Amino acid sequence: MPSDGKTILEMRGISMEFPGVKALDDVTMTVSRGEIHAICGENGAGKSTLMKILSGVHPYGSFTGEVDFEGQPCQFRSIRDSERRGIAIIHQELALNQFLSIAENIFVGNEQATHGVIDWRKTEQRATEVMRRVGLPDSPNVKIADIGVGKQQLVEIAKALSKDVRLLILDEPTAALNDEDSAHLLGLMRQLRDEHDVSCIMITHKLNEILAVADTVTVIRDGKTVAYGDIAKEGITEEFLIRHMVGRPLENRYPEHTPNKPGAEVMRLEDWTVHHPIDTERKVADSVSLSVHAGEIVGLAGLMGAGRTELVMSMFGHTYGVGISGKVFINGKEVTTRTVSQAVHQHIAYCSEDRKRFGLNTIQSVKENITAAGLSNLARFGVIETLAETGIAETFREDLNIKTPSVNVPASKLSGGNQQKVVLAKWIYTSPAILILDEPTRGIDVGAKYEIYTIINRMADEGKAVLVISSELVELLGICDRIYTLSGGRITGNVPRSEATQESLMTLMTQEKEKVHR
Repeated sequence: MPSDGKTILEMRGISMEFPGVKALDDVTMTVSRGEIHAICGENGAGKSTLMKILSGVHPYGSFTGEVDFEGQPCQFRSIRDSERRGIAIIHQELALNQFLSIAENIFVGNEQATHGVIDWRKTEQRATEVMRRVGLPDSPNVKIADIGVGKQQLVEIAKALSKDVRLLILDEPTAALNDEDSAHLLGLMRQLRDEHDVSCIMITHKLNEILAVADTVTVIRDGKTVAYGDIAKEGITEEFLIRHMVGRPLENRYPEHTPNKPGAEVMRLEDWTVHHPIDTERKVADSVSLSVHAGEIVGLAGLMGAGRTELVMSMFGHTYGVGISGKVFINGKEVTTRTVSQAVHQHIAYCSEDRKRFGLNTIQSVKENITAAGLSNLARFGVIETLAETGIAETFREDLNIKTPSVNVPASKLSGGNQQKVVLAKWIYTSPAILILDEPTRGIDVGAKYEIYTIINRMADEGKAVLVISSELVELLGICDRIYTLSGGRITGNVPRSEATQESLMTLMTQEKEKVHR
């Protein structure tokens, strides 16, 4: 660790309230120059709020407490104020314009102009320089829409470096990345620290990443600082972090669950084939056949690009792909699922990996989101029975432990874990025969994950069929009864949990030819 021990940032006594909620309560945090500092805590603990204060998103005067950067007091009233001091924040939801080029995104708001006219040659030259620093080999003229999420993260960092950043804040930087892109990003953080003396603050739920890359860590629980430590000197472990995050030891990250004896077959896909919507010659799902039985939790594992999400989206109302062929059977009967309404009518429920885009209407209330997919159950002569709607929402709020001051609060005000519970409630309310969960715990802390796993187990115990897609093999091994592997759009394995290991699954996930293990 190249830190010289000098403090670059100090936040003291930070408190902030929203209507009905105290988001931060006397939080203190210190970061040394030239170090990677991690912040962890459960969803809703106040981590992002603290960073929004530091970056000027929440302006001076909207909170109490003091912020010192490089020995000088700060009273940031906008993001521009913090950027002028050398602080840059990269939010979990990237703020890039998909229709502009990499170079244009890097210098938007910081245009390389001469006498008021943009110098495109200089723009491309400087963009290439900062792109090289972050390990991005593409042309600066490539549009953002044409590169993956991993490279988009690098563009955001390149954008920060173009402004002479001295403190870089990354909010859940690897939440949407595969293992390879995550490893590259973590390596880049080390490089920025070691070679360019850039201090980094990283908010993440991935505790293994904290121990792998961070020098120091602050744990926040219920809006308060509960722990701080030097990871190497104090021998901080995942167990230490979990205990302070949730306020208790989490002995087992997966709730104990006795596998149910599989009942009758609930859903079966036969020879399901899907073509890419643009490159129509390419098959993203190639003659896929799989089944899920009542009371069974089945996993679907595959590397990025294997076709997992594309497969289930194409089946759920043909919301992805073209040239779709094959058969869907529900309870032994072939059904049509060409539209979302048809799929829902056949008692198929799909919780998307992108809950804010496809799972929730964030400007609507918790109540309205919970009942959105089952409004016909509440309509009488075309009019929604509001009292009944409120009662349903309150039941789910209590049953799933959704933390919200009221079911009338907009869904946007909830933490990620509680938003995910709202999405689950919405689909559970439709009484599905098959519940498909795509990355159900992405971006959620360990405590909320445990609660989600408990809900999944309960669904299986009630006789529902559950299909879980996850990029975390440990998660699939922890909750599933059986796991399919997918590679290049083809099923390569069908393995009982008792016979599965991370190594065996990874071997199947990298096979090019179909070799189903039964």
